[in-house]
Amino acid sequence: MASVDIVSVRKAFGATQILHGVSVPIADGEFVVLVGPSGCGKSTLLRMIAGLENISAGEIRIGERVVNSLPPKARDVAMVFQNYALYPHMTVAANMGFSLKLRGTDNREIAARVDKAAGILGLTPLLERYPRQLSGGQRQRVAMGRAIVRDPQVFLFDEPLSNLDAKLRVAMRTEIKELHQRLKTTTVYVTHDQIEAMTMADKIVVMHDGRVEQMGAPLALYDRPDNLFVAGFIGSPAMNFIKGTLVINGQPTFKSDGGATIKLDKAGAADGARVILGVRPEHLAVTPDGIDATVLVVEPTGSEILAVVKMGDQEMQCLFRERLALTPGQSIRIAPQPGMTHLFDEASGKRIA
Repeated sequence: MASVDIVSVRKAFGATQILHGVSVPIADGEFVVLVGPSGCGKSTLLRMIAGLENISAGEIRIGERVVNSLPPKARDVAMVFQNYALYPHMTVAANMGFSLKLRGTDNREIAARVDKAAGILGLTPLLERYPRQLSGGQRQRVAMGRAIVRDPQVFLFDEPLSNLDAKLRVAMRTEIKELHQRLKTTTVYVTHDQIEAMTMADKIVVMHDGRVEQMGAPLALYDRPDNLFVAGFIGSPAMNFIKGTLVINGQPTFKSDGGATIKLDKAGAADGARVILGVRPEHLAVTPDGIDATVLVVEPTGSEILAVVKMGDQEMQCLFRERLALTPGQSIRIAPQPGMTHLFDEASGKRIA
């Protein structure tokens, strides 16, 4: 195992800048998830750690070694791709042990490592099967087993669950997390799915347009997003945003452009400041003291009810965990739960402390 330090890394394809001085410290044994929308640079960064892309500037260290100029095979990392990339003419056992065979490892050592990895992943009964005889989840486990047998310092995962159905993705998330807890190997995991990031990571790195917007523990990003992008990206359903003005007259109050007023615990900005108030759907409640709203759409899921409501000229999503009898067109009164709002500067998008 080893730490990974990404220091002021830049990547350019000709005149096009892809990564703009990205720095990410990854501790030995840490599970770090790079998350962001398509095109944010997260997969490019992962490939640079693996040695599959050259670095335009900056430095990547694995353990004590600077690996900028090292070929992939010399970096002691193992990568699991979105595409399983299994050899169709080889058995599961042969696929898992192939990289060791290329190294010239003794056959008995290969067999021992393959058996051990198969036991960890529940693949022992499948070792003599071929990829065409496996389900999608089983193929992904074989790809993970192929990485495990190498006993690398760092695991790299590039959206490994994207090809699986929703139920299997949930199961595989648990398996990968359990695998990390057992092996304690430093892991860098790329995904565009923020639910994967929240449920699996020790540390999340939110990327956007080739820059790091924020990094930290999952609940830290959820509770205190640094800016509008992180606030809107982390959390499902996404945070509601309302433009308005801060009024300081006794108790601080937010007055929306549509005329609604919401009392605040703290201000953090001057009277008359243009701000954006953020409130998560799960932090809105039906209350007699709330703001008038009209129900537009009701989506019951069993354990929760997702409702889209219109408050003045603003549409908002509400997530209720009570069994409310809501119907489209119904008038209700809603308000944020105390202490559960976020304020952002309208001009910069930065969080107002």
